[in-house]
Amino acid sequence: MPFIDKRVQRSTVAAAALLTACSSPMPPPAPTPAHVPPTVPGAIVPRSSSGALSAPAAVRNMSELRQQAARRLVAANPNGTYTGTVPDILLAIPVLEIELNSDGSIRRIEVLRKPGQAPETLQMAIDAVRRAAPFGDVSRAPKPWKFAETFLFNNERKFKPRTLDE
Repeated sequence: MPFIDKRVQRSTVAAAALLTACSSPMPPPAPTPAHVPPTVPGAIVPRSSSGALSAPAAVRNMSELRQQAARRLVAANPNGTYTGTVPDILLAIPVLEIELNSDGSIRRIEVLRKPGQAPETLQMAIDAVRRAAPFGDVSRAPKPWKFAETFLFNNERKFKPRTLDE
């Protein structure tokens, strides 16, 4: 039997094991959970068994508030929103400033930008905000408890909150 260096023999065995492992089928991916907690960026807001939005989580800062509010806007308006890529040309872009009470209920909605065309989208945006409220206890966040949201309406008159793209 010819002499084989032990290092060469070990590397040959390791290479054979690696090739065998690579040719084995990959295990199926683990099933994804039906519910992702709303504190995870991009998570879906859960609904109760009655179909109503679940209670919002308390927020610690305005960034958390904006993200939670954007997710609630989509969840509360499933037939009036889209979540895919924003089209190059938008129908309308209303911008609202939402001021909250400490419990997350709406104190005031101010229009920061009226759309130049499709003026009905302004009221659609205001109604969407009202359906999504309350937005969570903000009493631990610094004042003022307000944030702006830009509504990106496509030609189907469905919107995407701009915050979801940030």
